[in-house]
Amino acid sequence: MQSMDGMNYQPIGKPKPVVKPGEFKFAAMHLDHGHIGGMCNALIEAGAVLKYVYDTNMQRGKDFVKKYPGAIWAESEEVILEDPEIQMVAAAAITSKRCEVGLRCMNSGKDYFTDKAPFTTLEQLEAAKKKVKETGKKYMVYYSERLHVESAVFAGKLIQKGAIGKVVNVLGLGPHRLNAGSRPAWFFEKESYGGILCDIGSHQIEQYLYYADAKDARISYSHIANYNNHGYPELEDFGEAMLVGDNGTTNYFRVDWFTPDGLSTWGDGRTIILGTEGYIELRKFIDVAAGDGIGDKLILVDHKGEHAIECHNTVGYPFFGELILDCINRTENAMTQEHAFRAAELCLQCEIKAEKIYGLDG
Repeated sequence: MQSMDGMNYQPIGKPKPVVKPGEFKFAAMHLDHGHIGGMCNALIEAGAVLKYVYDTNMQRGKDFVKKYPGAIWAESEEVILEDPEIQMVAAAAITSKRCEVGLRCMNSGKDYFTDKAPFTTLEQLEAAKKKVKETGKKYMVYYSERLHVESAVFAGKLIQKGAIGKVVNVLGLGPHRLNAGSRPAWFFEKESYGGILCDIGSHQIEQYLYYADAKDARISYSHIANYNNHGYPELEDFGEAMLVGDNGTTNYFRVDWFTPDGLSTWGDGRTIILGTEGYIELRKFIDVAAGDGIGDKLILVDHKGEHAIECHNTVGYPFFGELILDCINRTENAMTQEHAFRAAELCLQCEIKAEKIYGLDG
């Protein structure tokens, strides 16, 4: 699926239910970021039933309900939290408020599924860790650029099979289109969105830990800048970081808000994974070189040759079905809580430690 606006990136996959009709019910609330649509689509495709929708903006919430026949508008958050049928809450609140929403959900006996980034402060992270331990509920994160991109899913399968040997380095490029005029005011407030390394950098760090099979990492350096958006003084339009994993692997990533208007999608997201026996390149959302406007392509180069693989409508998005079953069975097959939290912690640390670069007109 191509879109000019990454905030409303909502992939549509093939239905692949892992539960019987009505066996797993969830609610969607706090619809401040458009990723909530992708989160709901994927859960429904995996067999979940969206019972309720709630938002502080009634019109936005009721418009959302219309997209999902059978969903009920909830007059308050309490309607959802007090309903014993609701097993999980999906939410995409303002980034700085995501933790407090999650704490309320877990206190009410619900698993919580939030858009990335899950936190804007280390204090929020510690509160969530404590609440998970106290309640036994999940605080899971929608790291969509790996979980909701088929080429990224396929890359994981190839790596696990040893297709490129042992991973030694992951290079991540995460450009996005700003579309400043369509963004809400909170998007430009550092306290609300957390900074570029905390926000879109979270995708990059999570996928590095996953592909490199690193449990932890240290930050060699991180930089942030506002190169070209001085009308929004709290916006960071560029960020980069270098990490070294606990297993000796390395990661460099760059994120930015400089996608030009001429690109037919919101960002030319790419990942290059270097192994001891080959390498993989993901052209996630578009392959400019092909000139066909199509993304989800994986390039594998190994000792046998060069392989270009179209991944659309192949492996699907297994994370969401696995998450539903994890909630039912209290397992951790989709993603461990430790992994979700460690990726979040590293992106917060990258932001805290970042050197601010002043250049150009800044």
